[in-house]
Amino acid sequence: MTEDSRQIRSIVIVGGGSAGWMTAAALSNALGRKCKIVLIESSEIGTVGVGEATIPPIKMFNQTLGIDENEFVRRTQGSFKLGIQFVDWAKAGHSYFHPFGTYGRAFDLVGVHHHWVRECREGRVASLDDYCMAWAAAKAGKFARPSADQRNVLSTYEYAYHFDAGLYAAFLRDYAEQRGVTRHEGKISSVAQHPTTGFVESVTLEDGRVFPAALFIDCSGFRGLLIEDALKTGYEDWTHWLPCDRALAVPCASTADLAPYTRSTARAAGWQWRIPLQHRTGNGYVYSSAHITDDDAAQTLLATLDGKALGDPRPLRFTTGRRKKSWNKNVIAVGLSSGFMEPLESTSLHLIQANISKILAFFPDRDFDPLVTDEFNRVAANEAERIRDFLILHYHLTQRDEPLWRYTAHMRIPDTLQFKIDHFKRYGRLIGREMDLFGAASWTAVHIGQLNIPERSDPLIDFRDIDGGAWLGKLSAAMAAEAGRLPTHQQYIDKFCKATM
Repeated sequence: MTEDSRQIRSIVIVGGGSAGWMTAAALSNALGRKCKIVLIESSEIGTVGVGEATIPPIKMFNQTLGIDENEFVRRTQGSFKLGIQFVDWAKAGHSYFHPFGTYGRAFDLVGVHHHWVRECREGRVASLDDYCMAWAAAKAGKFARPSADQRNVLSTYEYAYHFDAGLYAAFLRDYAEQRGVTRHEGKISSVAQHPTTGFVESVTLEDGRVFPAALFIDCSGFRGLLIEDALKTGYEDWTHWLPCDRALAVPCASTADLAPYTRSTARAAGWQWRIPLQHRTGNGYVYSSAHITDDDAAQTLLATLDGKALGDPRPLRFTTGRRKKSWNKNVIAVGLSSGFMEPLESTSLHLIQANISKILAFFPDRDFDPLVTDEFNRVAANEAERIRDFLILHYHLTQRDEPLWRYTAHMRIPDTLQFKIDHFKRYGRLIGREMDLFGAASWTAVHIGQLNIPERSDPLIDFRDIDGGAWLGKLSAAMAAEAGRLPTHQQYIDKFCKATM
């Protein structure tokens, strides 16, 4: 086979929504019109569409596509996100902030949180949140893009977005179709496979149209039309670690407070999200069906909204876990077809982005070399397991006393996570692993926020001739002053990216 004949010349994407159109946009941008890209979706099949909160890497995805940030926020009714506030997770009445960025600016060889631990034990400091620029701005309802001046504390935070996932898919559809992607409406009735290799050769729609391709991308959601129904790939169930298996989602009318952060509030049988957009607020209750009925969950959700509900709660059932292979033969799963992580840390859209990035990094030819597919699957599995461990951390480190929380507090957790918890508990040290999506500040926020306070500081701190308390005080004062000078979140949006209602 010649070099030219090995090239992938045709791709079929099965399914639309965020996963399908993010994939179509990225592939059309990277491959141009040298490869025929077809996307098949049915308007009769709904999309999950609850992924309205993101993490900072989404900015790189949009930038790679050449998307203007203000236009994107405007067209998706978006807002900005400085992190996540966790309410009542460690125990009732306790809250903390998981920031995008760092805690202050490093002023010593020893990390800021080690100085905080020592000062905290002496009763000289309050919450770790007080030394985080993202929270200084968020709690005041302020937002501006970070400063490029590394000497300024305004350079120490990052941001992501809240947006309407349906509008984002429509936005990317426009982008992809302008670059040659062809959309076909219809439901798939059958999948043809090679009788010897099992590779997918084509899909047939209910109206008889047949779409052959060399490479298929499965964005068909939980069902996994190709990766599971056709190829029987198998699924790894993580419900014993992450027992929530249902969610209810409902929008409500916006309030005057356009907060630049996501709020996650623990409930007796799960947790509730609040995501402020320009035109509405997204809400949902993620819960364990073993610990609350659907009706009671709906009643809890509707009773705790900030504004008038704009519809009935929409149900979603899921099994947390991952497909045993994200890439099987000539099919690559992207989005819910590859697995599901509850939206606790806003990773749903990121996992779509991550698999798209790996498709480009390991882009195949028609040989579909197992050396390539095996490495893709290894990296995908490691990334999913690291995110899984970070989510489990929230559930395991809790002092709540309801049945769900007693179970998660005492359950046996993965050794990879127990090792990290033990190191932090002993010395406040953060142990990184390959493919860790969340960095030091994220792990520090949740460890300390969930009251896994180190028993001692890093031994190196005793050799440092520095007044950590004084430095922490300066950091806090500088951040409060800078936050006071920032525009409000609403003012920033009104000036640069206000949507047309």
